[in-house]
Amino acid sequence: MTDNSPARKRLQLDRVFPGRDPRLDFFRGLALWFIFLDHVPGNLFAWLTPRNWGFSDATEIFIFISGYSAAIAYGRAWQRNGLPWASAHVWQRAWTLYVAHLVLLMFFIAEVAFVATRYGNPAFVDELNLNEFLKAPHIALVEALLLRFKPANLDVLPLYIVLLCAFPLMLALIGWRPRWLLAISVAVYAAARGFGWNLPAFPGEGGWFFNPFAWQLLFVLGAVCAAAPQALGEAFRWRRWVAWLAAGWLLFSLAVVLTWHVRALEDALPIWLGNLIYPIDKTNLGLTRLTHFLAIAYLASGLIPANARFLARRRVRPILVCGRQSLYVFCFGIYLSFFMQFVLVEVDASLAAQALCSGVGIAAMCALAALIDWYGAAGKKKGGAREAVAVRDGGAAVPVADASAAASPAAAMPSTVTAASSATTAIAPTTTPSAASGADATGPNPIQPRSAALPSDIAGARP
Repeated sequence: MTDNSPARKRLQLDRVFPGRDPRLDFFRGLALWFIFLDHVPGNLFAWLTPRNWGFSDATEIFIFISGYSAAIAYGRAWQRNGLPWASAHVWQRAWTLYVAHLVLLMFFIAEVAFVATRYGNPAFVDELNLNEFLKAPHIALVEALLLRFKPANLDVLPLYIVLLCAFPLMLALIGWRPRWLLAISVAVYAAARGFGWNLPAFPGEGGWFFNPFAWQLLFVLGAVCAAAPQALGEAFRWRRWVAWLAAGWLLFSLAVVLTWHVRALEDALPIWLGNLIYPIDKTNLGLTRLTHFLAIAYLASGLIPANARFLARRRVRPILVCGRQSLYVFCFGIYLSFFMQFVLVEVDASLAAQALCSGVGIAAMCALAALIDWYGAAGKKKGGAREAVAVRDGGAAVPVADASAAASPAAAMPSTVTAASSATTAIAPTTTPSAASGADATGPNPIQPRSAALPSDIAGARP
């Protein structure tokens, strides 16, 4: 069923995105590498990540691209099959992420508890916020099911799950009144910062480390940039003076960050200026972090075209594949980061050991992503061949794409752009927007005909 409502027609997807944008896979893949390196305390190679060169870090990249990709994947699902159908698949995706988070949590707790017990080092349990679970596992487990109990480094997926649960309403507003959505999002952000809105966490009386009421603004900005750029007016059009302003803000943030690490520069920052920019609030997405990321996004989108030649090079492909298989890579990276922390604490903390662990960890993430990408592509080819044979045996021979479209309503959906996401390629059937993808990410592709089988393209764009 095609949704012909005026709100659906306002979506700009077909006009703005004729095919897959490899930049989104590229930056999402980089964000996953950065998150892995940043999660290892004392890792000198974390200096390669944005966290040490400015106010924002890989989390902002991840959440923005997640909103961007959600708007593309589910906006096109709405265009083809209606908002209720798209909403159902958004919630299916949220459920998949919820299950993935719980599995990740259980294996992570087992990994940390085993190492802490085996090597007699309870500091691992303290640092990763697992004391309450080991003291009262029956209580902590219930709190984990409610997404209130989250060990260190496991905060991103719960944030993304909550944002996805609210996304059908966001999507409806994007198609109906996108500027209303922006206004509501800004108001909620301001209220969260002004009145201390947050979701409860366990243990203690604090809130979530990533406050959903604040971080939703970045998610909404990504979604609106993707599906309703006209709502932003002239705000994000490329202008040289704005580019220079953004570059100046990035250089200023670099200078401030250097004062944190170079003792001789500590007193160089005037007190009045420090009062303006501090505290740099990560929990509530402080304005310094938000504007720093927006400056990076503005320059990246303006200076790196979708058909940039370097994105088609073989040496860049591992990053693109990690970006496409981001849920698997993110979860695997969590396990690897603790293993690397264990090696540096219990075995060898030398620079050579850090280099070896960092390199092997990233290589392992790339290998897993390549394996899953290959498996998904192979399954897609076999499935398409079987469908083509079935249609041919039943009467007239039909191209594989048309056979797939006849076999599944979801397969008749249009091709989409890839993007991020906190997170991500998922464990889901290939007949839904949550399906795994192995689609080509080397440049824009023409829009597929209405009857073409496109579950893989939808999956490539899915958050």
